[in-house]
Amino acid sequence: MPRWKALPEELDPQVREFATQLRRLVDKSGLSIAAVADRTGYSKTSWERYLNGRLLAPKGAIVALAEVTGTNPLHLTTMWELSERAWSRSEMRHDMTMEAIRITQARDALGEFGGDGPGASRPGPGTGPGPRPAASGGWHGPESPATPPRPPAASPAPPAPPAAPGRGRRRTAIFVTALVGALLVIAGAVLLTDLGGGGDDTAKVAESPPAKPSPTASELPAGVKCAGDDCTGEDPELMGCGGEFAETATTTKVGTAVVEVRYSETCGVAWARITEAAPGDTVEITSTQADAQPQTGTVNADKDAYTPMLAVPSAAAAEACATLTTGVEGCTTAGG
Repeated sequence: MPRWKALPEELDPQVREFATQLRRLVDKSGLSIAAVADRTGYSKTSWERYLNGRLLAPKGAIVALAEVTGTNPLHLTTMWELSERAWSRSEMRHDMTMEAIRITQARDALGEFGGDGPGASRPGPGTGPGPRPAASGGWHGPESPATPPRPPAASPAPPAPPAAPGRGRRRTAIFVTALVGALLVIAGAVLLTDLGGGGDDTAKVAESPPAKPSPTASELPAGVKCAGDDCTGEDPELMGCGGEFAETATTTKVGTAVVEVRYSETCGVAWARITEAAPGDTVEITSTQADAQPQTGTVNADKDAYTPMLAVPSAAAAEACATLTTGVEGCTTAGG
């Protein structure tokens, strides 16, 4: 049985060549994928994705592989930069294709509700927009019968003088100004009510520190795709938060397994990793924050696993726990 799976056919030629070169380096070193993972700090699952062309390895992983295999990192990072551009172009083409499909679907959906349906209004012949004058001098709509002229009153009142030019506009401006003023008063009252409510709510507002804003996409380092709550539930390797942007905050042993809290200050997240474990063992990351949803990972035949990410204010707020198939349980200590 061959060691390597066939690379995906749709892979860009530049990325294919790079993945092939990485495979040659691993073969030449004589190391297993598990050994490469242990020596580079990137998980075995991640290296399987890199070497099978399912994910482009981050630059930190490439530099670590060069050190492990005794390869000149300059040549390898040059190939990585070319592959990274090719990978980005492929993602852009995919995004443009999906956008074109969505636009086409939207147009088709809108076509079903076009102006030719039974509810569309069409002007009749000889009719124009708005009312039209009747022969008697009165006004009526296009579908209203002409109104017969009224007999003159016994004592006709003198006609009202024409409005002075600009009077209508001034009345409209005064009305709008009064309306805006009323809305501002209402908004101010609501705001004061919210801020000055009951004693408990006021205390909560005063005691709650301002939330630390998550960095925007332009503020994140190259290759990092999320930060804070946007990362919760995501794979740290796929989103670029692992490798050079992560560190082990705390470690403990549960039975024969090693349990770690991995923390990325760049992304503002933590996740749990378990190694030297048995298939079926589970690992979980939790936070001291009451509303945080724990994330769980299960060990497969690789004997290691890691959880999805969980947004945390600091590494001290995260705790990793493992439950082994033998019944042994244990956790790291949050805050240390």
